[in-house]
Amino acid sequence: MLDQPIARIENLRVQFQTKDGPVVGVEDVSFSIQPGETVCVVGESGSGKSVTSLSLMHLIEFGGGEIAGGRLIFNRKEGGEIDLVKTEQSLMRMIRGNEIGMIFQEPMTALNPVFTVGRQLTEGLRLHRGMSKTQARARALELLKQVRIPEPERRLTQYPHELSGGMRQRVVIAMALACEPRLLIADEPTTALDVTIQAEILALMDRLKRETGTAVMFITHDMAVVAQMADRVVVMYRGNKVEEGTVEEIFENPQHDYTKALLAAVPKLGEMRGKDAPEPMRLLGIDGHDTGPILGSDEPLLKVRNLTTRFPVKAGFFRRTVANVHAVEDMSFTLNKGRTLSLVGESGCGKSTAGRSILRLVEPQAGHVELDGVDVMALDTSGLRRARVDMQMVFQDPFASLNPQMQLMDQVAEPLRNYGRTNRQEIQDRVAALFDRVELPRSFMRRFPHELSGGQRQRVAIARALALNPKLIVADEAVSALDVSVQAQVLNLMMELQAELGLSYVFISHDMAVVERVSHDVGVMYLGRIVELGPRRAVFEDPQHPYTQALMKAVPIADPRRRKGEHELNFKPIPSPIHPVGHDPAPSEYNEVSPGHYVLTTDSGY
Repeated sequence: MLDQPIARIENLRVQFQTKDGPVVGVEDVSFSIQPGETVCVVGESGSGKSVTSLSLMHLIEFGGGEIAGGRLIFNRKEGGEIDLVKTEQSLMRMIRGNEIGMIFQEPMTALNPVFTVGRQLTEGLRLHRGMSKTQARARALELLKQVRIPEPERRLTQYPHELSGGMRQRVVIAMALACEPRLLIADEPTTALDVTIQAEILALMDRLKRETGTAVMFITHDMAVVAQMADRVVVMYRGNKVEEGTVEEIFENPQHDYTKALLAAVPKLGEMRGKDAPEPMRLLGIDGHDTGPILGSDEPLLKVRNLTTRFPVKAGFFRRTVANVHAVEDMSFTLNKGRTLSLVGESGCGKSTAGRSILRLVEPQAGHVELDGVDVMALDTSGLRRARVDMQMVFQDPFASLNPQMQLMDQVAEPLRNYGRTNRQEIQDRVAALFDRVELPRSFMRRFPHELSGGQRQRVAIARALALNPKLIVADEAVSALDVSVQAQVLNLMMELQAELGLSYVFISHDMAVVERVSHDVGVMYLGRIVELGPRRAVFEDPQHPYTQALMKAVPIADPRRRKGEHELNFKPIPSPIHPVGHDPAPSEYNEVSPGHYVLTTDSGY
């Protein structure tokens, strides 16, 4: 290539000062990024990916780190290379946003909650480009249209909290692209997004890169996204680069053991084709307890009929209800003992509300829920408290659902104490057995949540949910925030526990490859309704509803030779689930297309 690389990272070393002395975040990393090229940096949490990107932005100092060695050569627009390590912060302020754009992982922390979206988008344009207010506003509107935000004029006047996660992430991308930077650093920009929105944003970034010739440094732990986006891949492990190559070389002929293990842990859509029952994944270097397929039973455990949950929208001085959010609409299904039913769909489709309504953590408007012969809806407070022994929940964010000030042993023991176990020795033995069961060392019982990694915290949450031997566990996005290999281990653990204890799961997720791996049955949700329900194999191998088909099409596949183009993704904007008071939607009616496989015939709005 004749072009000069836009950025060269040479022998970068970054360390953090702690009370125990310096800790190395990045040890010795070198790679370059050419114009118009996407370099994906992959690795798990703690491998040094984000530290590398923050060093390039010269922001690492604000996070308590310091660049201890190496050079960061950046090729500026006006020609001439500079070493960012030696650059003053005043010049860095001119380069940041103008020549190097950054998309951060968490859009809510990257946006300022007190300014409107319009103000935040125009700020950089007026500062770096010297545009007038009107010019900047026109350019901001153009950017929002480019990132395909519905009703862009209205969005400019809104505040970040009024937008959904996917829309906020699009605003952050629009801000990063505002000044047409030469280098765009994207740090896990799609981790928290739905499949459909992720597919659109990846296609969008790819298109913008081709149109503007921007170089992209893309940081992620999702190998399917790498296959979709990368020209070259840099694999990082514990602060070092362990492998680098073209995307085809890395996927088809990985050399380093760590890369091989990373690729083995990725659930790939289509792996379960032809299999009726879920089975644990085979992981490299981890001896699987060969569980084999998990068949479950034909005996019903949970029956849900016509479940409807709505939330009031209040307005005016007297806080009157003016409308309702129809979160779950006329939902029915049956889950058998020892089986897993997955609810899938995009954010806002009502899957989490459905899970909470079944456990009555949210009170439904109408409907009937029966758990092992007990009518859950008819229970009073004390009856519900007793019934909770049989039904437990594992939440998405284990850090938020664990108490930061209690030792883990006490947190897992809490349900036992609440339900009348008093013998200290008996409780301690039970907690120790639970720690063994979720494969955590017993020494962790004395630790606090902040001393554990995300995957370990999620295991504690599972141990706590198992404490009372429940019959049903509702797992709400329980693995979505975890690294690939940790996610694979936690999923295997959940499946092994199911085989051993006969547990039933309602598994809520937006990750189709994970759902394919763990489910017996699948319900696809759209705007509060189940639009398609049936055995996993029927729904995945023969999707009938147009929304299910669109969802399957959007899933990135961990194979660089099967990339998705933007033309393949034709998503309609999701209509609002808010309806005026008194709006009475039609009941859900289904057509049985094959045994147990139902497709909604009522108009679902898609």
